[in-house]
Amino acid sequence: MSNLVIVESPAKAKTIKKYLGRGFEVVASMGHVRDLPKTRMGVDIEHDFTPKYMDIRGKGDLIKSLKAQAKKSDKIYLATDPDREGEAISWHLANMLKMNLDESNRVTFNEITKSGVKAGMDHPRSIDMDLVNAQQARRILDRIVGYKLSPFLWKKVRKGLSAGRVQSVAVRLIVDREEEIKAFVSKEYWTIDAKLLTKGSRKAFPARLFAKKDGEKVEIANKEEADTILAALDGAEYIVLNVKKGVRRKSPAPPFTTSTLQQEASRKLGFQARRTMKAAQELYEGVDVEGLGAVGLITYMRTDSLRISDEARNEANAYIVEKYGEKYLPPSPRVYKSKSNSQDAHEAIRPTMPNLSPEKVKESLTNDQFKLYRLIWERFLASQMANALFNTVSAEIGANDYLFKASGYSVKFDGYTVLYEESKDEDAEENGALPPLEPEEKLRLKSLDGTQHFTQPPARYTEASLIKTLEENGIGRPSTYAPTITTILARAYIERDGKILRPTLLGEVTTGLMKEHFSNIVDAEFTAKMEKDLDKVEEGKLSWVKALDHFYGDFAGTLEKAEKAMEGTKVLIPDEETDIVCEKCGRNMVIKLGRFGKFLACPGFPECRNTKRIVQETPGKCPLCGSKVLAKKSKKGKQFYGCEKNPDCSFMSWDEPTSDLCPNCKSTLFKKRGKNAKLYCAKEGCGYEQIVK
Repeated sequence: MSNLVIVESPAKAKTIKKYLGRGFEVVASMGHVRDLPKTRMGVDIEHDFTPKYMDIRGKGDLIKSLKAQAKKSDKIYLATDPDREGEAISWHLANMLKMNLDESNRVTFNEITKSGVKAGMDHPRSIDMDLVNAQQARRILDRIVGYKLSPFLWKKVRKGLSAGRVQSVAVRLIVDREEEIKAFVSKEYWTIDAKLLTKGSRKAFPARLFAKKDGEKVEIANKEEADTILAALDGAEYIVLNVKKGVRRKSPAPPFTTSTLQQEASRKLGFQARRTMKAAQELYEGVDVEGLGAVGLITYMRTDSLRISDEARNEANAYIVEKYGEKYLPPSPRVYKSKSNSQDAHEAIRPTMPNLSPEKVKESLTNDQFKLYRLIWERFLASQMANALFNTVSAEIGANDYLFKASGYSVKFDGYTVLYEESKDEDAEENGALPPLEPEEKLRLKSLDGTQHFTQPPARYTEASLIKTLEENGIGRPSTYAPTITTILARAYIERDGKILRPTLLGEVTTGLMKEHFSNIVDAEFTAKMEKDLDKVEEGKLSWVKALDHFYGDFAGTLEKAEKAMEGTKVLIPDEETDIVCEKCGRNMVIKLGRFGKFLACPGFPECRNTKRIVQETPGKCPLCGSKVLAKKSKKGKQFYGCEKNPDCSFMSWDEPTSDLCPNCKSTLFKKRGKNAKLYCAKEGCGYEQIVK
């Protein structure tokens, strides 16, 4: 008897084949085999939004091969990914291969290990049409928005633009944040900070003035007020009034979901969401591990569930006890509650074999795979460990009519932090341990300073904080965040500045137009409500046709009004003027956006057609010829540094030139980042290096 198992990727096919053995043929569909046509809408709106699916161009030979193999097989199993996209692919395959949709021919694998594959094959089911309809509804909705709105933007703004249910809201968030920053008015304030010493101590600890002795809070608006207080404290005695001691418990973060994995990989590893998902897909589908063969190292990576199987928890507990001891286990097993709208069919993202530490598989993984596996493994193990305990101390210190506060902590028990700590977008400063302090104790003043501060505007979004905001507001699904960010960058609505995402003029103009004429499309609450309707389709509580009908009635009317309101008008995108003078006609050149990115152009076009590359200078000088070193971008968008005399001078480096000079030969020092960060001289024969902490 021959059995055919169809999966999505060759890597997954290879791993599964190893576990199924003889009697099974495992082949890959290479993703979707049918989809809406590329060159037209492909949706019959008048007849219940009927989609007109077509075989994907370029997949003819693959489809023929799948049909031929299916004919030779006694049983066909559809084993595409365990989510609605995978369900839809299975449904398309079933229709293409003329399979019975009521038969139990659908299998799913939460993890691609021996036990995971066996569990999936032991429990085949029929195709879940609620999942399929949820995918269809999303696909058709996005097609309608894209195909109706994009031509409007082409006519009114610029060709090549696009709009989307999730992407337009994401751009709006970034544009709105930029407007907040521009409108922000910074306010001056001051703090009074003391450095104090206990008797016989050489190490000072910090304390900050916060109130008067009568309890009135002190807020210092300017230097004059700060100087008045400093004068009032001149010669004051600093006496400890009271000391509060306590123990603070800190619990570990839960294991990863898709969204939190993307956020943490961005913060800790500097990975973009697309890079994270690529490495996660590879780890899930299976890699060749020395001694184990092809094996999936993590569970399915598209999930918003925090559920963990008892088997995985028991394996984690056994590893923790063996490695760290019983005291590192919590009093009772940790159970994390998923959000109410999460799809709990899957587990959280975790290692499939908790006892397989990152170091054991390092040699079998690529650099990205290893970094991500270590992050997932450490987070999961830590999520099952005991709380960390901290001894906290807070002291009030009197000085004349004023009160200072000093606080600190020390580690009582490291708990899960022995392995892993969650990072934040903005890490709060925390003081270390305070020296032993007693009430009525007199302290010595080492220094007393007034420090000027200014209130800061809200921070621009990073990829991590944008993903967090999208998820918190229920916009899109975590699996869509990586392609959404890729799209809005490719459309030049936003741009990267290091880790920061900022809007372009095009993004600001387009968002302004969308806010004026299509407020619902860029409204976070409306988009979140639409997402809830789509979730109801997935749960079988709402017809997918009704969900689309609810949306389309208002949308069609809004589009018609917008076209009438803007008839004969076009939105101009203002050019960004620079201080670079056109050497041909003397005008200040402007930044233009072309097929290959930004470039400088003369605003006198067509009379003056002068254009040039945008050159970003650095403080560095070339170690070979002494010319300027310029910041450049590779074809893949990675920053590197090269001599301005290229190609005559061949100098190139991935490391950033600094303004520091070599103490030996006075050449530019370059900064190498990473684990072994250092400043070094690139001049041949010098060899100077300085470790950077």
